Amino acid sequence: MSTSAGENRSALVVEDDEDMRLLIELTLSTQGFDVMAVDSGLAGVEAVRAHNPDLVTLDLGLPGIDGIEACRRIREISDAYVVMITSRDDEVERLIGLETGADDFLSKPFSPRELKARVNAMFRRPRRGPQPAAGQANAASHPPGSEHEILRHGVLTVDVDGRRAFQEDAELSLTRTEFDLLTELMRTPARVWTREALLRSVWDTEWATDTHLVEVHIGNLRRKLGEGRGLTRLIRTVRGVGYRMELES
Repeated sequence: MSTSAGENRSALVVEDDEDMRLLIELTLSTQGFDVMAVDSGLAGVEAVRAHNPDLVTLDLGLPGIDGIEACRRIREISDAYVVMITSRDDEVERLIGLETGADDFLSKPFSPRELKARVNAMFRRPRRGPQPAAGQANAASHPPGSEHEILRHGVLTVDVDGRRAFQEDAELSLTRTEFDLLTELMRTPARVWTREALLRSVWDTEWATDTHLVEVHIGNLRRKLGEGRGLTRLIRTVRGVGYRMELES
């Protein structure tokens, strides 16, 4: 479903190539976005801080700070959907970009139709609720009452409707994609999800055919759940198949 102008969604295009910038602006405008555009990474970060857009398209090869550093800074102040765009076919840079919090990745050249499909798929997923300001402690936060759909698995609690996740008494700072992945896994904790099934369920598009999207976001989620710091593994890799929640003993 395309975004309508009445929904007042906004987008920021961060792109130093004028022709590409105009193409992306036009494509998003036809989807009903109020679009603003800048041509450098620093300007992009400041525009996010000032305008809090719903969507950011972020070129990887920007002057000044590159797209990866810009994405890292944007993630500190915003949970906007971030689509990174690059003309370089470098798998390492793609993975680093996803690890810094990008939701999706597009390689140039791409068609306006592909960009529209990916954006539409992302916006079919619910927007997260208001988040604490940067640096604000979450330790005092507690899950809401039973008026919301609540999922529980071991030390984890997910308030699905409130878009909040907790590990014991601490609220987790998850990106939209990380939250959606955790929710899918916790809804059917004994199910082994293939990477392809998670792509279809979480990204909700046949365009997202790169299973690295799943692998990198699962890795990010695991780190936020404390794995690798001597804590119990909560998401299990089923070799040759995919992922499931660790079964409770």
